[in-house]
Amino acid sequence: MPRPTALLLGTIGHARKEWESLSEIAELKEITTGTRESVIQDFKDGKYDGVVAIYRTYDSAQITGRFDKDFVSQLPSSVRFLCHNGAGYDQIDIEPCTARGILVAHTPGAVNNATANIAMMLILQALRKTYIAETSLRKGTWRGQLPLGHDPDGKVLGILGLGGIGVALSTRAKAFGMSLIYHNRREAAHNPAGAEYVADLAQFLGRCDVLSIHLPLTEVTRHYLGKKELLGLKKGAVLVNTARGAVIDEAALVEVLEAGHLGSVGLDVYEEEPKIHEGLIKREDVVLFPHIGTFTIETQKKMEVLVVDNVCSALTRGKLLTVVPEQKGKEAEIQENR
Repeated sequence: MPRPTALLLGTIGHARKEWESLSEIAELKEITTGTRESVIQDFKDGKYDGVVAIYRTYDSAQITGRFDKDFVSQLPSSVRFLCHNGAGYDQIDIEPCTARGILVAHTPGAVNNATANIAMMLILQALRKTYIAETSLRKGTWRGQLPLGHDPDGKVLGILGLGGIGVALSTRAKAFGMSLIYHNRREAAHNPAGAEYVADLAQFLGRCDVLSIHLPLTEVTRHYLGKKELLGLKKGAVLVNTARGAVIDEAALVEVLEAGHLGSVGLDVYEEEPKIHEGLIKREDVVLFPHIGTFTIETQKKMEVLVVDNVCSALTRGKLLTVVPEQKGKEAEIQENR
């Protein structure tokens, strides 16, 4: 029987050896340049017929664009598995994949610690308004107009989404003396730091001294926090987002900041990356990072290895290790749709 084929979309920087080791069980192909149109044409020409599993990097969106219904419909009929490098997978429309019998994997767990570290860093910097301190120093004005900051001790940290990253943040924040509450659709099964569950969103927001966002971006969570919700936070509260920018209505956030309702903000993600709302850039009470939550050697390696492991499992066992929640428990049924 012919060997299966695995296709890499994008480039691998830290687990190249692991990817190439798959050549023992499969033929390996790669697409590292091109356009959405050229890739689709290659699919139509049969260049990638026989591909069973696709390794998709986050940055490969610059080549293919979104894995939307149109793009998924152009994939070779042999494709059964799509292995995405990223805990968030909002670049992929799951429904058309499911309809075609394609299972999708992501990289939960691998990103937890690094992203939680960035969230904690943003919390501390937003509380102390370190941007003002650093820019003043670099301008030669020592502290400049730096106001007194706030300590994290005793502050109520609200975690919106107590998943893997939220749990990792909760253990870090507890070490800084913060009180912990969280809001999920349902009570979390894993809560090692003992955060208090608050089922009502409005009540939850009203208790937050600091709000840290850890929701995936879906059609349900897009603009989950609009003007009403942002004004529902305590006056002077700190808001931090390391999830996805579009979970917040960015224009509303700027409006609420300009009204003086929030104390400060720390952001690693934006609604239209890499574009950032001008109203955020010009403010000294906003700490801005360029989406570096998982930007460490160790975490990038863990993520890439996990994707390779998913491809390997798909090719050898016909199963994914970390299937996306929408498909979890339905794998056999989905594959039967083929």
